[in-house]
Amino acid sequence: MPVLAAGPAPLFVLNSLEGNVSVIDTATWKEIKRIPTGKEPHHLYMTPDEKSVIVANALSDSLTFIDPRTAEVQRTVLGILDPYHLRFSPDMKWFVTAANRLNHVDIYRWDGKDLSLAKRIPTGKTPSHLWIDTKSSTVWSTMQDSDELVAIDLASQTLKWRVKTGAMPADVFGTPDDKTVLLGLTGGDRVEVYDVSGKEGRLVKTIKTGKGAHSFRAFGDGRHVLVSNRVANTISKIDYQKMEVVDQFPGPAGPDDMDISADGKTIMLASRWAGKLTVIDTATRTVVRQINVGKSPHGVWTLDHAPRQ
Repeated sequence: MPVLAAGPAPLFVLNSLEGNVSVIDTATWKEIKRIPTGKEPHHLYMTPDEKSVIVANALSDSLTFIDPRTAEVQRTVLGILDPYHLRFSPDMKWFVTAANRLNHVDIYRWDGKDLSLAKRIPTGKTPSHLWIDTKSSTVWSTMQDSDELVAIDLASQTLKWRVKTGAMPADVFGTPDDKTVLLGLTGGDRVEVYDVSGKEGRLVKTIKTGKGAHSFRAFGDGRHVLVSNRVANTISKIDYQKMEVVDQFPGPAGPDDMDISADGKTIMLASRWAGKLTVIDTATRTVVRQINVGKSPHGVWTLDHAPRQ
């Protein structure tokens, strides 16, 4: 079996319909191996100490911990109910999951090693994606099938407010000042911008990007964020100070989650309908290679990434 080349950390691509993870050596752009996980791994996230990548297996009610440099499985945690999306609080105290199938958000205490359920919060229909503010005080979650955005207070584990949104809100991205969140409308062709600095969220602007606006990833320069437009097969670059689209990249075959290289030169994108990892050069705005992975690739992650805001 091929082994990882010395140097860059591997890239992980979740194959949602195969229950495994493709491990890509970014020095050679070859798939090194497949890691079996549980059923329907959709998203993944790094532990605060960067010692593990956690893969959330929604239909297996489990988490798979993987070493982000060696791509070896460290452990499996069972009994995490329907973990579709996941996120840590910046203060490392809380771990939050969205149960996309079961209509709740779970808040877990994290002691640096183990998880304990603090509160299960019923939400709207189909909680989709999560974001936590820089102060570790508020979780925002989109409700994909009830067209809502909800805010949850982490300290009390209670709902603070909910507002109606456009059609099928998916990913949510918060600006570094915690005053604004952006929502991708998978059922539309735009991103909604909400002022969340007051007692409840307030829609202040919409930004037309492309049909099926879905998943965000910060460009890493403290000013721009990318959003994949799943139906339009494009990626839009948004200036979140001006709240406008300033550039566009190709996003073949149902673009979904993505990651950005630490130097900002490369977008690594899950082309979900083609079963491929697509590599895009940001300077030339061109696809430079595609690598076959598994069925319905979704989450994409590497340790060697650009800053998340």
